[in-house]
Amino acid sequence: MKTKNRIANLIIFLGASAIAGLATSASVNESTSPSTPTLPAGSVATVNGISIPQTKLDAAVQASHQPDTPQLRQALKQQLIAREVFRQNAEKAHYGDRPEVKEAIDNVKTNAEVQLYLKDGVHPEMVSDQAVKARYDQAIALLGKEEYRASIITVADTATSRIVLGKLKNGASFEALAQQYSVAPSKNSGGALPWLIIKVPVTEGNTSGLPLNVAQALTEMRVGATSKQSIEAGTMRVILKLNEKRPTEVPTFEKAQAEILQQLEASATQKAIDAFVAAQVQKASIQQ
Repeated sequence: MKTKNRIANLIIFLGASAIAGLATSASVNESTSPSTPTLPAGSVATVNGISIPQTKLDAAVQASHQPDTPQLRQALKQQLIAREVFRQNAEKAHYGDRPEVKEAIDNVKTNAEVQLYLKDGVHPEMVSDQAVKARYDQAIALLGKEEYRASIITVADTATSRIVLGKLKNGASFEALAQQYSVAPSKNSGGALPWLIIKVPVTEGNTSGLPLNVAQALTEMRVGATSKQSIEAGTMRVILKLNEKRPTEVPTFEKAQAEILQQLEASATQKAIDAFVAAQVQKASIQQ
């Protein structure tokens, strides 16, 4: 893999620098030789009579995601020239007959065919304005009146939780203990969690990702308090600290509309793909 990467980098280097010498030479020839033929219409260069079309350079500029400048176009044109030189040399050496090249060509062809087939065959349902508004209303109904910013220490057993609780009682820093003892991903940030919206009374499935009893305990704490006992969370034990609490900021429909529409369209597309694939597979004779 490293060898392949080095080869790819070499091609880029050659396209950007070594071929620049060819370009300079070509520029001199064009300016000093009155017999130099003009380029075919719509071309940016020719290599041994083979045209490199302007559309290919335009596509390279767009794919680069860089500002369209004369310098960028010149650099990309040299890369296209280098690529065409290498392609012609490879063709002459019959690299196109190698099995790995034929397999790569077949894979590209198959991918293009499948993508076009799915594009033409999959027809997701249109998402109505009413569906977007209904999803917004449903999401708002699940929001609680308050948001909570908490820190958490998750440990593997009761014995460790007792050690942590003892150190907290003696004035140790919650953040330092989280970094030392917690097994949760939040340990690196001292146990800090993002703002969580939890509706009271707390119900399963509407806990902002926390276990039900942990979410319940959090909503019952006062700001600045730390849980006096560890809380069971599956096979783990959890110690909480409530840092802040504030009224929930509810986004307006106008602000949330575009994101909800995108979510619903993605869901409709996936549903249509699943149905289309299932129908096509069902018609086929498949042995496994």
